[in-house]
Amino acid sequence: MRTSTRKTVVRTSMERASATGAPLARRAFTGVGCAAAVLVTVAACGTVQNLTAGQKVDSAVEQLGEQKSLAFGLRLDADPDDLVALMGEDSEEVPPEMAEFFTGLRVDVSVKSKKPLAESGEKDIAGMGMKISGDEGVLAEYRMVGDYTYYRADMQAMGDAMGMPFPTADDLDELPESEQHLRPVLEGDWVKVNTADLQKAAEDAGAGSGAGGSDEIDAKTQQKILDAVRGVVAREVDFKTKDGEDGTEVITAKANFRDLLTGIVDKLQPLKGDLPPGAELPTAKDMKDAPNKKVAVDFTLKNGDLTRIETDLAVLADDPKGAKAPLVLTFGKAGDISAPKGASEIPVDEFGGPLGGGMLGV
Repeated sequence: MRTSTRKTVVRTSMERASATGAPLARRAFTGVGCAAAVLVTVAACGTVQNLTAGQKVDSAVEQLGEQKSLAFGLRLDADPDDLVALMGEDSEEVPPEMAEFFTGLRVDVSVKSKKPLAESGEKDIAGMGMKISGDEGVLAEYRMVGDYTYYRADMQAMGDAMGMPFPTADDLDELPESEQHLRPVLEGDWVKVNTADLQKAAEDAGAGSGAGGSDEIDAKTQQKILDAVRGVVAREVDFKTKDGEDGTEVITAKANFRDLLTGIVDKLQPLKGDLPPGAELPTAKDMKDAPNKKVAVDFTLKNGDLTRIETDLAVLADDPKGAKAPLVLTFGKAGDISAPKGASEIPVDEFGGPLGGGMLGV
């Protein structure tokens, strides 16, 4: 294989992993994920008879913001066949390796701050990290510590899991001298990039795509949004409580997905001018296409602390055929977020890969 061809394999493999995985994950998780987020945010706004259960969830969520150290893990507890059934027409573009990849996937995020997280600004964060793991171990990981963002990936494992070719040792040997700084990335070693340079690259990428303005929602607008959906949730959401295992309490929030989403969007229409760029509201067609089904989100509390959120994605499939696809979010204390030793520094314009490339858009 000629050098130019080998370089193409290296870059194309990394870009395909990023471009293929992100849209697929969004299609799989966005629907119920949005519903869960809405129910968490406004849980305390239920009807009078449900107020106690709603307040418990709201209080537990607030306690997460009072922590200085927090970790949460996201996983999809589904069989590959069930996931394919859930995706419906989209399953035609999903190879078997990809279905197995997502069903074995776990995303763990950790953050530590000098202040309670709800009060923390960017300068207060002592460290933040994300790790993506599969059945065979860690696939990719990044940490933000001090002035640098650290990144590593098991490119071979990702290639095997996602059913696409990744560079071999021979391919790396054929890289020209000008590309040799990519070797640590492709061999799975830690590399680092100046975080300020990374943020500037993200801003430049946003400017190039036509995005402008702040992507944050100010506190005043957040309160308006909460007030706008208060009545919708009070009308549409039911809360029920039951005892779980090991002294836990499980509170279930249940609502019709289309009715809840339609009602919320109608209430938010007057505020759409206050939303950041890229946060457009769903259209009337989106509302019509939204599943007309009940969605249930289970919140598990222990001693008042929120430890787990779970919902079954399969309920939103057109024809789940008995498939189950629980999406599970767990909470705990952050682990190690120290700066890895021996990381090689690389220029920001060469920082790519399944995770690195996506970080430019964060």
